[in-house]
Amino acid sequence: MNKKQKRNLYRIIAAIVLVAVYRIAGLKEDSLAAAILYLIPYLIVGYDVLIKAVKGIKNHQVFDENFLMAVATIGAYLLRNYLEATAVMLFYQIGELFQSYAVGKSRKSISELMDIRPDYANVEIDGQLQQVDPYDLAVGRLIVVQPGEKIPIDGIVEQGVSSLNTAALTGESKPRDVKEGDEVISGCINNEGLLRIRTTRLFEDSTVSKILDLVENASSAKSRSEDFISKFAHYYTPAVCYSALALMILPPLVSLLLGRDPAWTTWIYRALSFLVISCPCALVISIPLSFFAGLGGASRQGILIKGSNYLETLAKVNCVVFDKTGTITKGVFEVVDVHHNPLPKEKILEYAAYAENYSLHPIAKSIRQAYGQDIDEKRIGEVKEFSGHGVVARVDDKEVAVGNSLLMEQLKVKYQPCHETGTIIHVAVDGQYCGHLLIADMIKENAREAIDQLHKIGVANTVMLTGDDLKVAREVADKIQIREYMGNLLPQQKVKEIESILETASGKVAFVGDGINDAPVLVRADVGIAMGAMGSDAAIEAADVVLMDDNLLKIAKSVKISKTCMRIVYENIGFAIGVKLLCLIMGALGITNMWAAIFADVGVMVIAVLNAIRALFTGD
Repeated sequence: MNKKQKRNLYRIIAAIVLVAVYRIAGLKEDSLAAAILYLIPYLIVGYDVLIKAVKGIKNHQVFDENFLMAVATIGAYLLRNYLEATAVMLFYQIGELFQSYAVGKSRKSISELMDIRPDYANVEIDGQLQQVDPYDLAVGRLIVVQPGEKIPIDGIVEQGVSSLNTAALTGESKPRDVKEGDEVISGCINNEGLLRIRTTRLFEDSTVSKILDLVENASSAKSRSEDFISKFAHYYTPAVCYSALALMILPPLVSLLLGRDPAWTTWIYRALSFLVISCPCALVISIPLSFFAGLGGASRQGILIKGSNYLETLAKVNCVVFDKTGTITKGVFEVVDVHHNPLPKEKILEYAAYAENYSLHPIAKSIRQAYGQDIDEKRIGEVKEFSGHGVVARVDDKEVAVGNSLLMEQLKVKYQPCHETGTIIHVAVDGQYCGHLLIADMIKENAREAIDQLHKIGVANTVMLTGDDLKVAREVADKIQIREYMGNLLPQQKVKEIESILETASGKVAFVGDGINDAPVLVRADVGIAMGAMGSDAAIEAADVVLMDDNLLKIAKSVKISKTCMRIVYENIGFAIGVKLLCLIMGALGITNMWAAIFADVGVMVIAVLNAIRALFTGD
């Protein structure tokens, strides 16, 4: 407990002790002594509620729970129900204390699980390690990470071999082995050996900073359910206040007109009970808490959802569209063979590697890796890129075209098709066809299981969009049982296809991509999910959901978490409104008293809060 919670607990205990003493001493409840003595515990537990009610009236924000509790308890006191007035305020404060403690525990649980912010970075100065603020380090600075320490900034390992604990980022306990030349991201814990890392980003641009910013701001994007509750409370509270006023005045007036006893005390008491029952605490507190806990439960699994509005949309997803390269497949390409080549294989690879020298595409990297030699950039002249087709570059004063069949057709080069499955990259030099490279990309081991899980949890349709040849798309789709597929798509064509799917889909559409080449499609879909993008700026900015590793199984898990969270939200809405309406009717008819009223308020709030906290553990 924090200091404020402890102080409130002491107030509650003091009030309970005083009330118990009065009861044991046999204090008469309708006496002047009772009026004076019960005022002490009443003010001990209720002074802050009374102050907030007065401030609300001054600020023209009258109708809130503080106003309702103040009017109800003061009215009960004036009716000489001193014990009841004190008990109502006491139980209200017990409920508030419980709610504060529960919310604090859930926030603490999430913050501990996301405790990835590094406190310092080690730099070597005059042969000695010194701790410095990570914010002060420039790009390219050499830092030292000892066993058990967090990696403070993204970088590349220059020296050392170790394994990294990525659980705080990915939710996975399996360590990741790293060696010289490997990229590492901030927030991971160095398990074993000493690592010397050359930073590649500023601290504010590093992965850990982006993740923390994303988590901290997730609650700012409200869902439709939260907006509904805010609007509901805005109109509901004044409505019940006027209803209580009508309940207090109209029945006695009708009785007077009929010549009967108006029973003012009875109807005033019922109106005050009506006010206590009407407090919308359970809704106002439990619904945002349910979403907050759901977001926290997802983050524990390495699934970062940018706001409760996306959590709500994710629960309605009925179609998941996948990119292929780097999403369904590993994105690690390898040149398997060279076909139909009049020139030596090595020469074809040399031309292709030089032409693709400036490309960041995984296929271009695989070609350079297959060439395996240093590239003399002086030999490269003008380079022209044809989006989705390939490149044309001047290499040794020769025009080298490297790309797919669409590029060859555009350049009017007669090419040889390949009968083997894989990515085919054709090479032409000075307009003459020189053969093609066969490049393979492996399907991820859990891809088939991930698709099966999506179908099991109610996702009706799965689609794959790829720029690869239709034959490759068909083979991949058949292996993992994706129901629809489209190939030979340019980036802009993928956007058109996703728009077409959005028009015909019965539910919401999610797109899963690598977050770099597919940023336009991620933005266009109802929910954009970035796969395997721990260090990708484009992923974090374009996607609505970021999976902190490339585990395809987490797509189904994220949908399942969102569905569970929304079920809890609807349970709380139905339960809170249902009990409130029932108790309001019973209170108006005089069936219940103020003790039942306080249960309807505090009891319902406690149950709803407990139910909301379940969302924190939905991914377990």
